[in-house]
Amino acid sequence: MIRTIVLLAAALSLLIHGPAQAYGRYAHGTIARIALINAKPATRAAVQAMLARTAMLDTPTCPAKTAEDASVWPDCIRAMGDRFSYTGPWHYQNVDICKPFDLNSACANGNCVSAQIDRQVKLIQDRTIPMREKIAALVFLIHFVGDLHMPLHSGDRSDRGGNDVRVAYGLYTSERLNLHSIWDGALAERALTTPPSLERRYSDADRAAIAAGTVQDWSREAWTVSRDTAYALAQGGDPCGPKPAGRLTLTNESLAKAVEPQRLQIERASLRLARLLDEAFDPARAFTPKPRN
Repeated sequence: MIRTIVLLAAALSLLIHGPAQAYGRYAHGTIARIALINAKPATRAAVQAMLARTAMLDTPTCPAKTAEDASVWPDCIRAMGDRFSYTGPWHYQNVDICKPFDLNSACANGNCVSAQIDRQVKLIQDRTIPMREKIAALVFLIHFVGDLHMPLHSGDRSDRGGNDVRVAYGLYTSERLNLHSIWDGALAERALTTPPSLERRYSDADRAAIAAGTVQDWSREAWTVSRDTAYALAQGGDPCGPKPAGRLTLTNESLAKAVEPQRLQIERASLRLARLLDEAFDPARAFTPKPRN
């Protein structure tokens, strides 16, 4: 019990005092590592070769030479002001969980995370794209697949992905704690430190099963987890009940129920990223766009 409290305090200290980053460095970095473990050797070599050239991005305060650094680079650059401010909407797609799933409504002009995942893959495959843009596409792709699978980046109740829902994490409260920040930080770390470790080479059958589907399929899946787990647990079982006027509490029982869905989302993100990297760096999929008339 004492060890649990200490770990919880440490996790929340990082959550409250650290930079606000989707899924944080720990979860994003873990997703990137698992993806590379499960990608083809040729893909892994191509990714590492490209990351070795990330100085071309000219963002010295936001390095991306390692998979872990690359996995949070798109969050880091958001602090650089106008240069990258246009990328803000690319990190999420908050589809109303209390209405029928409608991705188009949350993705105007491709400014959402699912559309950007597809776009980054195509940029890497396009033979005419300059290397600097391909490198940026790679680091965006590594990050955005993680973002898509964070449930509160895919479904909400017009509350900024749960940022407006004040929630206590068990016994711990803070003005900065909300439903979004808990799923981003402390709950992700709790899920990843719950054995067995997710960092391993998965079987061919498991990789094929988990990585199947389209980005839209994965979007609907994350939206469902947002509704049926994140909001349902926070609101006592009814995700679309009356919006809370005060602070909610995620009890230890509720948090325990959220661990496996969170672990599954991280596992899905990892193996799906591995698949997309394999496709992005597959020479047979490379293309040269046809000239426009």
